[in-house]
Amino acid sequence: MLESIRKGANSWAAKILLGLVALSFVYWGADSRGGRFGTRPLATVGGTSITETDFRTAYDNELNQLSQRAKRRITAEEARAFGLERRVMSRLVGTTALDNQAGQLGLALSDEEIAASLKNDPNFKGLDGKFDRAGFDNFLRQMGMSERAFLELKRKEDVRAQLTGTLVSAIVTPKPVVDAMFAWQEETRVIEHTTINADKAVTVPEADAAKLKETYETGKPQFMAPEYRKLQILLLSVEELMKQVPIPDADIAASYEQTKEGFATPEQRRIQQIAFKDKAAAEAAKKAIDSGKNFMTVAQEMGLKETDVELGLVPKKALIDKKIADAAFSLERDKVSPVIDGTFTTVLVRVPEIKPGNQPTLEDVKDRVKEKLARAKAKEDVQKLRDQIDDMRNAAKSDQDIASALKLKLVDVAQTDSAGKTEDGKAAVELPDAKALIAAGFDAKSGVERDPVDLADGGYGWVASTVVTPARQKPFEEVEAGVKTLYEQLERKRLVQELAAKLIERLNKGEPIESVAAEAMGSPDKSQPITRQTTPQGLTEAAVSQAFKLPQGRAGSAESFDKKSRTVFRMAQIAAAPAPTKEQSDRLSQDVGQQIQIDLIDDYVAALQDTAGVSINEAELRRLAGSNSAQ
Repeated sequence: MLESIRKGANSWAAKILLGLVALSFVYWGADSRGGRFGTRPLATVGGTSITETDFRTAYDNELNQLSQRAKRRITAEEARAFGLERRVMSRLVGTTALDNQAGQLGLALSDEEIAASLKNDPNFKGLDGKFDRAGFDNFLRQMGMSERAFLELKRKEDVRAQLTGTLVSAIVTPKPVVDAMFAWQEETRVIEHTTINADKAVTVPEADAAKLKETYETGKPQFMAPEYRKLQILLLSVEELMKQVPIPDADIAASYEQTKEGFATPEQRRIQQIAFKDKAAAEAAKKAIDSGKNFMTVAQEMGLKETDVELGLVPKKALIDKKIADAAFSLERDKVSPVIDGTFTTVLVRVPEIKPGNQPTLEDVKDRVKEKLARAKAKEDVQKLRDQIDDMRNAAKSDQDIASALKLKLVDVAQTDSAGKTEDGKAAVELPDAKALIAAGFDAKSGVERDPVDLADGGYGWVASTVVTPARQKPFEEVEAGVKTLYEQLERKRLVQELAAKLIERLNKGEPIESVAAEAMGSPDKSQPITRQTTPQGLTEAAVSQAFKLPQGRAGSAESFDKKSRTVFRMAQIAAAPAPTKEQSDRLSQDVGQQIQIDLIDDYVAALQDTAGVSINEAELRRLAGSNSAQ
């Protein structure tokens, strides 16, 4: 259940419940449904339309968030495989149902209430605990939103929270449920176990011709030669364009002068700092140090450890307090500063190590500057070249002619399967985006134009499938060695399962694990007392899960880590959970209560949708999910 709680915390219902308003418009997308001109309804909830623009905005926001978390651009193909369009549409439908209900109930918030809510939002409070206007403005700039648009989104989200908050406000988590959950979670068990040595404990008999033929017939799908395709890939790659971009030395020098601070390594100092309760204590310590007392001795007398004093080797900008930073970076090595009356505390500082900064010359970083300029120029050229390619393809120019005219790379792939391998198992395509390009090649149909593949570097790739070699069944004679290997694997697995069943029977009769392990040609082992959430060494999660279903003294088995054998185990001891502490009970009660609330909101929104009626243009949704405008 706790796992479902953690998952539920990421659901849209939990976002409403937990009141994550500051990021809600990123999660939900810009929500301006209802009554916009020039937009086609993609879906309707009751009498309210969800337009194509609503979907595109929400889709783009979600795709951007996924890309930021992945630290790379998620392609349209990956988004479709992830079911992104369904997630986005589900959220839009859910919020529309809530907005409709709020409108019917007459729920609304005034400008004054929205302003007060914003000022109290912890996401926009500074270090002093007050509303940080500069931080809020920076947040809006990063998100590319106006203040008015954000406040309208916040108004909608606060009304939704008002509606759902009323729904769940009276929920009380039943104490018997919490107690039962704690008892289930914290019960401990001791498990005896051993893993069968499949190579030594069983002997696989030699297969005759009849058995091999039988194995081949039952395992035919494993002996198929996959479909192979010959592909032609036209690459409009930023990396390739960079090689063609001329960058004059004068431009490199000018760029270096503008950005040379970014290449510099700042001076770093290892700083030791003692903080005092007041200035008088600091001055007394400084006087003692000036009289010969060691800096660290003073710290130790104050009850400080070395780790409390050491700030490490840091640049000046890493020190938040400007007064302390200025003083520390003006000290001579091994000297102790005067008393520094900092912004937050009074300190003495010592600098035992100074690592000078470094400013690379133009010659040192010329190649890096050139690469940066070439990449920027290549990215500018990509869209222009794409437009030219589209025009030339519309004019029935071949990819060969286009590549020649525009000096682009054309890659001929003589043979590849859908996994990107040739018949001898080698990589068919040596390109950074090989997986996506090959997937496009296997989606391509002869004579049908296909959208280009988005490359990771910001470019595009057009893939054409020129020759298709259908999948075929390999004859027995061609795969006889593989059939023999398959027979041995299957037979060994069968014999191991039979042996495991016999060993379980012996354990159930009370035979010690040591004698059972001897026949299994394995080593006997015994876990420490564990809970359901623990996976001890030598046991898989599946084994632990099965073991916790057994009564004391009973045995079972599960597949081993390498999936080539089985682990046999017996439940040796069961201990009931102790009584929960108040903190444990309160924490679990909160978790269970949150899950109940999430489930209730989900059910409530589903009921609203059923009552209002939901209609989605599935064909249009699929088109938008696959179009460039939704990327």
